[in-house]
Amino acid sequence: MLSFGLAVILSIVIYFVWLKRIYRQYRQCVAQNGTGYIVSLIQKASIAKDPDGICSHGKHREDGLPWPHADGQDQVSENLRVLFVTAHPDDECMFFAPAIIHFVKLNVSVYLLCLSAGNYYNQGEIRKKELLKSCGVLGIPAAHLTVIDCSELPDHPRVQWDTDLVSTLILKQVEASAINLVLTFDKSGVSGHVNHITLYRSLRYLSCAGKLPEGCCALALETVNIFRKYVSIFELPISWFSASDFIAIIWKKEYGQAKRAMCCHDSQMLWFRQVYLLFSRYMFINTFRLISEERQR
Repeated sequence: MLSFGLAVILSIVIYFVWLKRIYRQYRQCVAQNGTGYIVSLIQKASIAKDPDGICSHGKHREDGLPWPHADGQDQVSENLRVLFVTAHPDDECMFFAPAIIHFVKLNVSVYLLCLSAGNYYNQGEIRKKELLKSCGVLGIPAAHLTVIDCSELPDHPRVQWDTDLVSTLILKQVEASAINLVLTFDKSGVSGHVNHITLYRSLRYLSCAGKLPEGCCALALETVNIFRKYVSIFELPISWFSASDFIAIIWKKEYGQAKRAMCCHDSQMLWFRQVYLLFSRYMFINTFRLISEERQR
């Protein structure tokens, strides 16, 4: 019995050391490439696409390192601007914190467009203030935050938002802020929320219809199965060795930052969100796939 217990402890220690090694490798790649990979991703967004509108090229080189540096790229754009499109206040930290923190640390201009005030329980004004505080913790300037408080886009899990309206609002923000990269949910919306899914459909329409400005591409946050979703940082090897177009990982210090951002949403901190903070891999890891710019027929 004792030997079994020691074997379990040793296995956990070895696994944790493996996680740390992956994270160090990730940090080395970030230090080496900076925003270079994002620039090359934007340049390559119109190639290697499959019929479902998802780019098929992976993030790994033959030597196992992610994010190949673009050949012949003499310099990285200093004016890279990324826009996160969310449906409700708290989406930014519940689902996108690793990617937001990643870009902020690279001194990229980060913008957030939130398509509702989160007024499902008539707390819209409170939640807008909470969102502003959360953005401050994550490093998004107040001037880069836009909240749409529109009766046609109610915060409701059973109300389908109008795709044309959402597309128009996203495109307006993209053009006004000269955005290079737009990030939102994928077709499953991570949690299955219909508002999340509408954001994907709207952004995919803009991308596939060729309405996004030249030099702008879109990424969708991958939805993972329930097991992967709730094993926290221990899910890292699966995400690291799976094909994706962009990955963002945070560790202990940055996780504390993401947690503080979530705690700014005091009105939403029910028991199940406390559990989410502890066990969700989205608090540590984001993986994205390119949304195709292939024109719809």
